[in-house]
Amino acid sequence: MSMTNTTNAASAANSPRPATLDDATAISRTLTLAFDDDPMMRWFFPDEATREAGLGRYFATIFTRQYGRHGVCERTESAASFWVPPGAQDKAVPDAETVQELTEILGDRAPLFREAVELAAEHGPKEPHWYLAVVGADPAAQGQGHGSALLRSGLAKADADGLPVYLESSKPANIPVYEHFGFAVLGEVELPGGGPALWAMRRPAAA
Repeated sequence: MSMTNTTNAASAANSPRPATLDDATAISRTLTLAFDDDPMMRWFFPDEATREAGLGRYFATIFTRQYGRHGVCERTESAASFWVPPGAQDKAVPDAETVQELTEILGDRAPLFREAVELAAEHGPKEPHWYLAVVGADPAAQGQGHGSALLRSGLAKADADGLPVYLESSKPANIPVYEHFGFAVLGEVELPGGGPALWAMRRPAAA
């Protein structure tokens, strides 16, 4: 009987559910842990001493001001994902106030961040698509299916629309994971100012 309870608890813990703005603190904490070793986030937040606080503010801001309002955001107990459906892509870009807030959070890295966002947008797809902006799981829960559950949930929505999905991977180790879900690398983008690479990836609409 305890095995059943454990299994049910595990499947409940990694079952995707809609994220609301009330979840901002929990989500920013999860994503701070998830992206602590991410090359791009380390590039934007190079100072070890302030990285955790900076990442927390960054994820809380983009969730509460951007993706939580205009995207499709989901979470499990230990992971979160931010998706942008085709109808929301114009709205999900940061408004002036959000840009101001991110500029304060990023400090002297803000110009590099802006350049990186513009560069990624230039390489962005012109066809209607779903965009996976962020997905991350707490490393302590790795291997428990949290990230995969969120990926499957979002991909199912894109498939229901008959649309492809795009993402940019900032971590080489994640590329095989995305390939397992049907993504293929379109190209590599070098971030400005000697920053790390991003890999643009696309998954076609499922037949």
